[in-house]
Amino acid sequence: MLSRLGERRLDEITRRLRRECPWDREQDERSIVPHTVEEAYELADAAASGDDPKLVDELGDVLFQVHFLALLLEERDAGSLGEVAEGMAQKLIRRHPHVFGETQAETAGEVLRNWDRIKRTEEGRGAGEPFADVPENLPALLYARKLQRRALSAGLAGTEPEERIADPATREAAERWIGEALFSLVDVARRLRVDPELALRAATHRFRDQVESD
Repeated sequence: MLSRLGERRLDEITRRLRRECPWDREQDERSIVPHTVEEAYELADAAASGDDPKLVDELGDVLFQVHFLALLLEERDAGSLGEVAEGMAQKLIRRHPHVFGETQAETAGEVLRNWDRIKRTEEGRGAGEPFADVPENLPALLYARKLQRRALSAGLAGTEPEERIADPATREAAERWIGEALFSLVDVARRLRVDPELALRAATHRFRDQVESD
């Protein structure tokens, strides 16, 4: 009950801000989304910190962003928070047939492969367009990872099935090693006066061009 009251109260406050706050009245999707991205990064930082009160606070900031963006849809009769939630519920059911259907998936890797296969079917992506709808304005690391995952799910050359680490201690060691390696590469880039973000983005573009031209 408390949760529902909190959601209703947040919805009421969001609507009042939209009506009565001069700053909120001026916003649209383009002006709000940079704040949404910033809040998402702050949420990621809170999750990594292990600080639960901070995580609760940052989750609230992201939740407000969702409410506000859904309200903008509602204002032009293009959607609503309820439609957003129902659409997400249906998507989760479709993409988890091992839970809600008859498909078998015993490992996290199998779940992700099923997810990617179903997503390709939903979006009408064929083998010739595995990177359709991948936004190029993602940070370079996320952009590279997303293209690699798309290429892997499409069975394209140049990518190999990954082995997922189940042991938390091993995963922590791997994350530490990767972090140190990336940090060292950034240091090399700095010494060579190369922007590592732009360098990785350019390499990812070359990979994308090569795959799409094959």
